[in-house]
Amino acid sequence: MRRRILMSMVAALTLTTMVLGIPLSFTAWQWVEDMTRNDLRSRLERISTEVIAQEPDGTVHGELDLRTVRPLVPAGGQLVIIYPTSEDGARRIDIGVAEVDDPIVESLSMGTSVSLRLETPAAPMHSMQRQALGAVAGLVLLSLGAGIAVATVTARRVADPLRDVAARAARLAMGDFRADPRRHGITELDRVSDVLDSATVEIAGRLQREHALVADVSHQLRSRLTAVRLRLDELSEYSDPAVVHEAEEAMAQVDRLTDAIDELVRASRDEGTAERDPVQVIDELRGVVSEWRHPFAEAGRKLVLAGDPKLRAPVTGSRLREAIAVLVDNALWHGGGTCTVSVRAVTGGREPLVCVEVADEGDGVRDELVPHIFDRGFSAGGSTGVGLALARALIEADGGRLELQRRRPALFAVFLGAPGASRAQNEAVTEPR
Repeated sequence: MRRRILMSMVAALTLTTMVLGIPLSFTAWQWVEDMTRNDLRSRLERISTEVIAQEPDGTVHGELDLRTVRPLVPAGGQLVIIYPTSEDGARRIDIGVAEVDDPIVESLSMGTSVSLRLETPAAPMHSMQRQALGAVAGLVLLSLGAGIAVATVTARRVADPLRDVAARAARLAMGDFRADPRRHGITELDRVSDVLDSATVEIAGRLQREHALVADVSHQLRSRLTAVRLRLDELSEYSDPAVVHEAEEAMAQVDRLTDAIDELVRASRDEGTAERDPVQVIDELRGVVSEWRHPFAEAGRKLVLAGDPKLRAPVTGSRLREAIAVLVDNALWHGGGTCTVSVRAVTGGREPLVCVEVADEGDGVRDELVPHIFDRGFSAGGSTGVGLALARALIEADGGRLELQRRRPALFAVFLGAPGASRAQNEAVTEPR
């Protein structure tokens, strides 16, 4: 950030220096030339005064006294005085050097009697012009250096507090709610720090209340589920085998629901995504598919699990199972045809990933629903709108991501990190339908 601010300020300074320096250089160059020409004109006027003093009527009465005129001719220059005559046309008097290389010429006409022309070498003028340009360049570089120094100090004064505020916001996002009394003397940034202080207190209070509420709700749910399980346990001793079978199935559902509640409570208290041991993805999904095959069969549809059984990913098994169960349930209620849960390795980044895809053959997701499909509380089918939002939260809690890869027919993809996963084993294994 500091570098970007510094580069922006230096670019602005450089542009300003060029905009001002180029006209200033041209002005200095022209000023030296004007000064030289003004000096020549001043000398011509003084010479004309001497000529008029010696020839008041403009006619030649004798030789012109050059002793008073010669000092007015610049070193290395030439003065030409021309007297028009009726006999040979003109009389010319040369004073100074015989010829001037690369001259600067100024002339003065004194009516019809006398004309003056003064020449001087241009080299001294060019030398002065180069000196003027050097002085302007020195001033430009000096001002640019001073500007860069000020820009460096300003960039540090602005960037360091911004970095501190950004780091504090990042710590707040990670659950560090410690107050930071530092202020930086910049009104806007200090205001942001004050707002972060207020937000820290508010967020900490809300999280504490939510954790307490989650604990209370989970306790009440576990108590009610325990009571339900006791009733089902009594039914499991009934003489009718069909009733016993249904009771055992219901107890299995209660046990899975209890495990899911415990996992959600643990997820709500997680402070980060610590490294987890890789698990066999297919093995984790077998139970989900087995559980949901019966509802699909009752709907006249099929549920298939396919993929590489050796692919592993560092995820929490219960979170993955719950998230995939949400996607399969979504495919059952809103999709059509065969629902396929496939596991494969994907590449394209620095590390290989494991992708779990849940696809069906239904009508898919309408275009207007796509931007909001993962929003909590949003539902187009009359449900609670919690399922997909919960699935994404569970996957992201393990560092993965859940995306809608295809709209029609719908295909949801779960990407899981797979450090050390074998990418060479890509033989698909399809379970019995």
